[in-house]
Amino acid sequence: MAIRPILEAPDARLRTISTPVETVDDDLRVLIGDMFETMYDAPGIGLAAIQIGEPKRVLVIDLQEEEDAEGKPIRKPLVFINPELFDPSDDFSVYNEGCLSVPDQYAEVERPAIVHARWLDENGAKHEEKIEGMLATCLQHEMDHLEGILFIDHLSRLKRDMVLKKLDKARKHRRAA
Repeated sequence: MAIRPILEAPDARLRTISTPVETVDDDLRVLIGDMFETMYDAPGIGLAAIQIGEPKRVLVIDLQEEEDAEGKPIRKPLVFINPELFDPSDDFSVYNEGCLSVPDQYAEVERPAIVHARWLDENGAKHEEKIEGMLATCLQHEMDHLEGILFIDHLSRLKRDMVLKKLDKARKHRRAA
């Protein structure tokens, strides 16, 4: 496994629509391992393959909501290959979202509170579940990446421009330091 560079906005590759995975094999499992290692190192709770330059319909999530006795996050890694969403709820949730490809920038985004999803796991097994709460939000956020959409695309033009200006300013500051 390896930590890979994370693409940052406005990198045009983040706008690529990812292609379906044809075969779940050892090469794909290596990519998944790299994705988890990269996500944990960042640190983050979700990562789509396109964020490390691989335009494949693969994403990983680990909400790390619980802690062990020493206060370290308990890992519960989830892999979604060729995920599909259907039957979203009419109720919405608003979360203050951030993104590893838009570092240190956050904004409230409204999404369906409950979705149904189908996907394959890292062994090629099929899953179908009703998903809600933070996992539903995170899954929708990561699935947007598969379509070339960033969370800032859900914001008004004014808010999006403000976030991008802050990101550019922070990037210039990091280079100068």
